[in-house]
Amino acid sequence: MASVRTRLAVLGSAVALAAGAQVPAQLANAPQAAAAARYQWVALGDSYTAGVIPAAGDTFEVPRDGCERTDQSYPQVIDRDLGGLIDLTNVSCGAATIENVTFRAQEPIGRHLPPFSEDPDYPFPPVPPQSEAVGPGTDVVTVGVGGNTLGFDGILRTCLELGAGSGGVGTPCRDDLADDIPGRLTKVGKEYDEMLAVLHERAPHAKLLAVGYPTVIPKDTSKCRYNDLEQFGPITQGDLDWLRQDVLEPLNNVIEKSAGTHDAAGFVNLYDSSQNHSVCDSGKWVEGILASGSQQVALVHPNARGHRNAADHVTSAILNSIGVD
Repeated sequence: MASVRTRLAVLGSAVALAAGAQVPAQLANAPQAAAAARYQWVALGDSYTAGVIPAAGDTFEVPRDGCERTDQSYPQVIDRDLGGLIDLTNVSCGAATIENVTFRAQEPIGRHLPPFSEDPDYPFPPVPPQSEAVGPGTDVVTVGVGGNTLGFDGILRTCLELGAGSGGVGTPCRDDLADDIPGRLTKVGKEYDEMLAVLHERAPHAKLLAVGYPTVIPKDTSKCRYNDLEQFGPITQGDLDWLRQDVLEPLNNVIEKSAGTHDAAGFVNLYDSSQNHSVCDSGKWVEGILASGSQQVALVHPNARGHRNAADHVTSAILNSIGVD
């Protein structure tokens, strides 16, 4: 997004001015210097926000809490891009549900590693509800969540298991789960509405930005190779079509609809810009069951390129929300 990069270049100049760089007096007093005022941004969300997989960078948690935030995840990318303009508090956490954002503490998915613990599987303590990081002084809240409340991880695993015995034909996953999906989507919508209400109550002057999910499955699922673990493994083409049309696209629609009912909220669409960068595309922004070329488990999560795209779109929404041109 060239417009975002241009805006960032202008902001970088403004921040340098405010920091005391040696510039002519007329430039030091220019209107854009006001852009160096600091804003408070809180990033909330699940693994699609936190990063989690090695393809999204190295683990970046200060202090380490087991949420598996990575240094190439979009909140950290934006934090670097915006320099001194915005103070980021990133409490996103892998495997978070909407309830974990709103009111329920979460058992983080990360594990200690030696020599920090004699037992490498010793868990981290629970992390508090993410909404507790939001307060009256917060200017912007971004939140990317909903997939775990829908149960997408479990749906994916069921599709893998049933597809393995299908020979690549039919829709065994749809046949098993289709009746459950409408109720799950209703649950997401209800909890998302409650979450946005809580966030608005905690930060009444903040702009709330609901971040949608990127394209994971292409419209043309003939691109997807059956049994290729760097794509969707043994999930059948028919089930991939069902997952896209009846599960993932409706999930984004529910999130967008919820944001549209709250005056303080907006929706950040990542789906359209990532249409040609699905798990089954050569220039993928989302890894498959295994990350390309590494044999590391990715379980369908964005890589660094996907987070870069998200960063561009979320940055634009943030700058618009705080009135920076």
